[in-house]
Amino acid sequence: MSESSTQYPVNLNVDYPDRDLNRLTTFFRIFTIIPIAVVLGFLSWGGPEGFWQFLATFVVVPTLLMILFQQKYPRWWFDWNLALARFFGRFMAYLTLLRDEYPSTDEEQAVHIEIKYPDVKEELSPVMPLFKWLLAIPHYVVLFFLTIAAVVLVIIAWFAILFTGRYPRDLFDFVVGVLRWYLRVYAYAFLMATDRYPPFSITN
Repeated sequence: MSESSTQYPVNLNVDYPDRDLNRLTTFFRIFTIIPIAVVLGFLSWGGPEGFWQFLATFVVVPTLLMILFQQKYPRWWFDWNLALARFFGRFMAYLTLLRDEYPSTDEEQAVHIEIKYPDVKEELSPVMPLFKWLLAIPHYVVLFFLTIAAVVLVIIAWFAILFTGRYPRDLFDFVVGVLRWYLRVYAYAFLMATDRYPPFSITN
């Protein structure tokens, strides 16, 4: 079986910064991220509902209905979802101190997110979108604890960068792995990009 046939169709990688990171912007990251957070907030309608507002930014419910009744996933809807996922990935990489380049709204930079455009009739079941969010519950539980661990490691990395200029590689790989896991679950349960169940793994 070829590598392309076994590789999960959703992936995220962040280039490890093989250089000293900016200590000043790292120290003030909680403030420097505010302008781009406002932009992302406006995309998400900026309402108090939080997650549900953000979810509505992606083309989710219309895609579910199109797959369910017509077995179609309009390419421009997919491209919008992919572009927004990439923007959010750059935002999260900056927030978690993985990179110190300010997140671009359109350029790839050092955060690489790939989501394969699905052949709907061959790769997606028309009824699966109704249940994917439910089937992903075990992942939500695991990610809850992984998120707590990742937050602790980011705080440790914050101190490490301030004193050494470097993000410890093991911590870096773990945080990237958690972001990758989140992306795969989101692409499976809500973006409906694949019917393949996400692996319980932080690795590629």
